[in-house]
Amino acid sequence: MQLSFFESSCIAGVTFPNRLIRSATHEGMADERGAPTEALEKLYLRIAKGGAGAIITGYAGVQQDGKSSLSNMLMIDCDELIPAYRKLTDRVHEQGVPIILQIAHCGRQTRSAVTGMQTVAPSPVKDFIFNEEIPHALDDREIETIINNFVAAAERAKKAGFDGVQLHMAHGYLLAQFLSNHTNRRRDKWGGSTENKFRIISEIMRRTRESLGSYPVLAKINAYDGRPKGMRVEEAVEIARMLEAAGCDAIEVSSGTVEDGLAIMRGPNPPVGALFNSSFRFKDMSPLIKTISSPFIRFSMRSPNPLRGYNIKAAKAIKEAVSIPVITVGGLHDLSDISSAIESGSADYISMSRPFIIEPDIAGKFRQGKQTASRCIMCNYCALMIEVDKVKCYYGKLPGRK
Repeated sequence: MQLSFFESSCIAGVTFPNRLIRSATHEGMADERGAPTEALEKLYLRIAKGGAGAIITGYAGVQQDGKSSLSNMLMIDCDELIPAYRKLTDRVHEQGVPIILQIAHCGRQTRSAVTGMQTVAPSPVKDFIFNEEIPHALDDREIETIINNFVAAAERAKKAGFDGVQLHMAHGYLLAQFLSNHTNRRRDKWGGSTENKFRIISEIMRRTRESLGSYPVLAKINAYDGRPKGMRVEEAVEIARMLEAAGCDAIEVSSGTVEDGLAIMRGPNPPVGALFNSSFRFKDMSPLIKTISSPFIRFSMRSPNPLRGYNIKAAKAIKEAVSIPVITVGGLHDLSDISSAIESGSADYISMSRPFIIEPDIAGKFRQGKQTASRCIMCNYCALMIEVDKVKCYYGKLPGRK
């Protein structure tokens, strides 16, 4: 049966008005405790009123040492946060749009200078970007604590009125670190074989199901990345099968790690100017050093090809291997490409991030025939400037500059 982008559908009993999802995007709009602010509520309402089929929140941390180095990250590590989230979900539900909480632990992709705690990872492998220290290799007790905190986060999400949770298993964060041979060098029950690397996730799924029954649990995974001995499509297909067997309700297919540069969010021109104005590694450099280093950084920040629809092929391979819904994200900004991906059977749903930043009502514009493509120019300034400000579209220009 051919699927339509505009038709309503269900995932685990949750009704989606259409098949275009706002993918998880760090907004930088939490307060000092990690609770959603009025600004975030207003943003989500704009997206909901604008016709999105569902909203997946920016990642919410399950414990303090897994907090992002980016400012104002959402947290879901204590019960005191539930009322603020309940207010948020109630307002979004008034628009008839489901909202899913993405839950995460950043692992080695953060900084102790920000969290005040030592970074942790499956193995003591330095991160190329966040390489201030060698991360502490988690022991069995610490892994058990993380598993239980993911489950507790899902329990809080349900109490707060979210329609489900999404496990962030992509982009080089902790769960992805366990799945990748590049970051997981363990030889115990948490490493080695794909089954062992997946164990932390299977335990999260098992305990969540024991606690919450059929409460919807989705997963965002990497189909591949650019790391030596990292994730490849063949293993991602195997992981997708394991997720389905573990009771996962839908899989969102993405790719890349922070170390890969602009592999996650690709674009035609390296956003060097935004990097120099935002990154903790570059913003305090002298103008002379920035000028000298600019050509080398521009070269290293080049996006791989293709720039559009770069996860479609991998999503199709995964969709052919599982019977649960498959969502894909990545460079799908044109209505014809979106419709083609769904109608061809490459994916069941499409998710977008950058188009919803520049146009929170992009889904409605597509449906109403007002436009057939996002106005996003893929400059990626939004992805870098989030380190120093809340999410917004810069359209390739820094504030105060022509």
